[in-house]
Amino acid sequence: MKIIETKNLTKKFTPPLCSKYWRTLQGLFGKNKTFLDKGAGFTAVDNISFQVEEGEIFGFLGPNGAGKTTTINMLCTLLKPTSGEAYINGYNIVSQEQKVRQSIGIIFQDPSLDERLTAWENLKFHSLIYGIRKELISERAQEVLSLVGLSEWKNEIVRKFSGGMKRRLEIARGFLHYPKVLFLDEPTLGLDPQTRRHVWDYIHQLRKKERITIFLTTHYLEEAENCDRIAVIDFGRIIALDTPLGLKKLLPEDTIFLKTVNDKKAKIEIEEKYKVSVNFNNGGIFFSVKNGEEFIPELLKILSVPVKSVNLKRPTLDDIFLKLTGREIREEKVKKGDWFRRIMRSHLKR
Repeated sequence: MKIIETKNLTKKFTPPLCSKYWRTLQGLFGKNKTFLDKGAGFTAVDNISFQVEEGEIFGFLGPNGAGKTTTINMLCTLLKPTSGEAYINGYNIVSQEQKVRQSIGIIFQDPSLDERLTAWENLKFHSLIYGIRKELISERAQEVLSLVGLSEWKNEIVRKFSGGMKRRLEIARGFLHYPKVLFLDEPTLGLDPQTRRHVWDYIHQLRKKERITIFLTTHYLEEAENCDRIAVIDFGRIIALDTPLGLKKLLPEDTIFLKTVNDKKAKIEIEEKYKVSVNFNNGGIFFSVKNGEEFIPELLKILSVPVKSVNLKRPTLDDIFLKLTGREIREEKVKKGDWFRRIMRSHLKR
C-alpha cells in the first residue's frame, strides 16, 4: 500500500525580499535560474514525485536548504503547494487536511517541548490537542514513555533533561495518537554520535512494534543508512532515489589500500597484471577495482613482494552525493541553511 504519494509537487515563494537578502541567497545557492530567480521568486521544491510504502523508512538526504523541510511542511499541511498534489494515507493534503493531520505525527527540527512542564504534563497536554479520549490518556502516555525509556523521568521538569532525552520525549509525543506516518525532520540534529545511535535504536523499536511509516529528512550520511530507500534532493529536485545499496552501486568500484615491503615494485606488478592506475598515499599504495572483497585473495597470491597490510573501502553515501552533485555535504552548510530558514520564516510571518 502506498501510504505517501506525491505527483509533481512544487512550492514557490515570491517574497518581496530586499536586495540584501537576495544577494545573500544568491551567495548561498548561486544564480541557478530554476532554484533562485529575482523576477520569478524562489523555488524551494521543484516538481518532485515519489511514493512511500506502508511500514517503510524513507529518507530525504541533502544539505540544508535543499528543500527537505519545505517538502515535509507541505506533506504535513503546514504549507500549501504552489502546484502538484500529494496524498497521505489516501487523503489529499489540500482538500482533506484534517484527515491528513489525524494520520501523522511530527518531530520538528527545532525543539517544541514546553520545558516548564514535566514529561507527563507535556504528553497530557498534547493528548488533549490530538483529541485522545480522557480515559485513554494515562494509558497512552505510559505506553509511549516506556517505549522510549523515560518512564522513570515522567514527573521530572523537561528543562532538566539532556538533549537526547528531550528528543526521545518528542518522539514519544509523536506516537501518542498512533499515527500512520511519523515525520522526522533532522531528528538528531545537534546530538552527539552516541545519543544519535540511542535515538535510532528507539525509532527502530517503535517501527517494529507499531509497523509505522517513517519519513526522515537528514544531512547526516550515516543516519541515512537506516532507511529502506533514500531520495537524494538538491536545489529542490530529486536527483536520485534508491536503496542505500542501490545508490552505492552508482560507484561500482571498491578502493584497495595496500602496504608492502616494496610499494614501487608492487605498483608495477599490479598495473601490469590488472591494467589499473595505482597511486601512492600515506606510506602505501591504493587503486580501485570491482568486487574488491573477491579481488584481495587473488592479489595476495600473485604479488611477489610481502604484504604488510591491506584494507578495503567500499563507496559511501558521501561518495555518491559527491558524484551526483559535484560537492560534499559539509557541516558548515547547516549554519548557512539555518540562517536561510530564519530569513524565510521571518518573511512568512509578515
